[in-house]
Parts: sequence; structure tokens; C-alpha cells
Amino acid sequence: MAQPTPPTPTPPQRPLLGRLSLPERNYVAEALRTETVGGMLLLVAAVAALVWANAFGGSYDAVSDFHFGPGFLGLDLSVAHWAADGLLAVFFFVAGVELKRELVAGELRDPKAAALPVVAALCGMAVPALVYAVTTLAGGGSMDGWAVPTATDIAFALAVLAVIGTSLPSALRAFLLTLAVVDDLFAILIIAVFFTSDLNFLALGGAVLGLAVFYLLLRFEVRGWYIYIPLALVIWGLMYNSGIHATIAGVAMGLMLRCSRREGEKRSPGEHIEHLVRPLSAGIAVPLFALFSAGVALNGEALAGVFTRPETLGVVLGLVVGKTVGIFGGTYLAARFTKAELNKDLAWADVLALASLAGIGFTVSLLIGELAFEGDTEMVNEIKAAVLLGSLIAALLACVLLKMRVRKYKELLDAEELDEDESGVPDIYEQDDPQYHLRMAAILERKAAEHRRLAEERAGAASDKPNSPA
Repeated sequence: MAQPTPPTPTPPQRPLLGRLSLPERNYVAEALRTETVGGMLLLVAAVAALVWANAFGGSYDAVSDFHFGPGFLGLDLSVAHWAADGLLAVFFFVAGVELKRELVAGELRDPKAAALPVVAALCGMAVPALVYAVTTLAGGGSMDGWAVPTATDIAFALAVLAVIGTSLPSALRAFLLTLAVVDDLFAILIIAVFFTSDLNFLALGGAVLGLAVFYLLLRFEVRGWYIYIPLALVIWGLMYNSGIHATIAGVAMGLMLRCSRREGEKRSPGEHIEHLVRPLSAGIAVPLFALFSAGVALNGEALAGVFTRPETLGVVLGLVVGKTVGIFGGTYLAARFTKAELNKDLAWADVLALASLAGIGFTVSLLIGELAFEGDTEMVNEIKAAVLLGSLIAALLACVLLKMRVRKYKELLDAEELDEDESGVPDIYEQDDPQYHLRMAAILERKAAEHRRLAEERAGAASDKPNSPA
């Protein structure tokens, strides 16, 4: 009688917010380091915009509304328009590369592992939109701004972490980054689907043809920035004139880059280009957009109006309440249905703090606010004020929750970075490596020998001393 085939053992499921692989940890650390610096610049730019607009409103409006560009190409745009459509294309290009990398080499490549951050991000967008809808319908307001509170600004969130001096463990940082990547994806889809004006099919056809050429050049591994940058500008200009928001061109080109590593490659072409362009995006493009977008007049009457007008109240509640409830609830439900266990070193309070931090919606929220109420300057300014106020409240709430756990985070971060054998790799990643234990044994033996020598010296010194008087 044939013996029954034993069942194939199921690989152990990585716990929710469990430790990352070393390459993923290093990638996340490098990416977030740049975003943190960019977030500080973004914070400075936002404050500068508010001071400029409130102290010297006339000059701020004059500079923001100043037009330049080749009018015969349909690109005679204001400074603020160039910042929103031009500079943010760089931001969305990086978002496209980041998304492609997550799908082929990061947290989203495994459908089971991807389910949790995707569900959390979807709930973190759906619930704020629902909160906005309920608030505006109850107050008889406009539904046009439903998408404003759906976006998370990771750079601003990281700037808040830097200001309060809290360093999150890598698992929480990776979860925040993945949330932001998925968030950006759906924000891109919202902009493409809901904020597309009348289409110019000739320009759109030209943009698609340009993207096809861009793809073929990448496929045949043609090199040279002097080829790709002019082509990217042509694609961007055609996309702008097509009626589809021009930032979509940046996303499309980012998604075309190869982000999987071949044998012998330290970095894929996508990772290499992202490494070069991310500082430009985080350090120049996004702060300049903030400078010409966050400048709204703030006075007591305007701030009070945020809480009395249904549209603006919906934005504030969507960011503060909707984001927190959506991300926390989505994560909890996904964990329950997938039977994923939370990392034993963390608690659900950490997920709640992270969810509240994701309520900081700045760059994309401001962009969607401008698109949603285009032509209504007063409403656009009020929506911007609501985004700023909602993000500030979410940041303060997150600060309180994160500070309550700061000691635990420091312990976990110190353990992640400990490298006693000085191999350049944190010890926590070398526990299964016999060579690590041999190196540690040699280090401990040297220390033991040193202590024995010191003990013998002290004992000899003590014996040489004359007997003390009784």
C-alpha cells in the first residue's frame, strides 16, 4: 500500500509590521532620508508662503499670477500654474518609479503581503471621502471636493517626525511609505478620471506616440539624458494640451522604467534614476509648488469659517477623523480576515498613531482642491485653509500618540542598528549566519582575555601593598 504523500509545509507568514529584509530596509531608509529633508524644506516653504501672502499679499498675488512661456504651444502659464502642472510632474514621476519598484521588488510584489497596505490605503481614502460627503450633504454644500481629504503627504509627515524627534522602527516606516505609494496611485487615478477636461485627441495621440517612443528607447537600452529629457518635455507639453492633467505624463514615464535588478547590478535603472531625481523632487519641485499654492489669507474670520462652511469642515474632518478611522480600521479588518498576527514588539496603538500621522494631506490635497474648484478663487483659498488646518490638527494628534511610545521606538531602532561585530550589517540580520557567531565568539574571547589580564594586574598590585595598620 502506497504511503500517503505528506502535505507540503506552509511557509511561516510574516507578522503584520514584521521585520523587513535587509535590502528593503536599506532602500526604505535611503528613500525616507531624502523625503525627510524634503519635508523640512516643504514645511519652510509652506510657512514662507503663509507669511508672504498675509504680510505682502499684493506681491504674492502678482508673482503667482505672472504669466510666461511659449503661447504658440499653448503653454503661456502663470507661475502658480507652472508649479502645479510642471514641477509636480517631477514629483509624480518619482511616484511612478516608486510604485513600479514596489510592484516588482518591494512590499507589493507578493499579493498576500500587499493585501494589507492596499486595503489600509483604500479604506484610508474611502472613509475620508465618505466623511466629506456626509458633512457636506448635511450642510447643503458642494460635493466637488470629495477627493481633497483622500491624500497623504509622506514628506510632510516625515518632517513632523523629524521636528518632534521621533524615529520610527523600519517596519512602521515601510508601512507608512507603502501606504503613501498606494495612496499616490489612487490619487493619480482620481486626477486622471475625474479632473480631465475636454479632450484634444490630436495632442493626446501625440503624447501616446511620445510615450511609445520613450518605452522603445528604454526597451532597447538607449542611454543619454540628452535624449530622454527633451522627449519627456515634449510628452509633458502634449499631455497638458490634451486636456488630461499633465502630471499623468510623469507617472506614465516613471512606470515604464525597469526596476528589477539583473545579475551583477547593485541598482536597477529605475532605482538609479529615482536616486538622482528624488532630491530634485523633494528638495525643489514640491517646496516650490507649496510656496505658490499654500499662500492663503488667514485671519480669525477665515479660520472660523473653516468650521462653519460644510465643504471646508468636511475636508478637516476627512483628514483628521476619516484618515485615522479608515487606515486603522482597514488594517485591523485586514489582519483579522487574513489571520495575520501583529509584530510582538508593536501594539495596535502604534497603528493608530501611524493612521493619525497619515491625516497630514498637503501637496496632493492642495492640487486636488485647485482642480475641484477651478475658477472659484474664494472657495479654492478656503479649501486650502482647511487642508492646512486639518493637516496641523492631524500632526498635533499624531505627535501626542507617537510621543507616548517614543521610548519603545528608540529601543527597537537601537536593536535594528546594533552592529557589535562591525561587519557593516546589523546583528539582527545575522543570527542565522555561523560566521557572525564565530566573529562574536572571537570578540568576546578577546574581551575575556583583557579582563583576565586586568584582574591579574589588580591582584598583583593589591598583594604588593604593605599591610595596613589594624
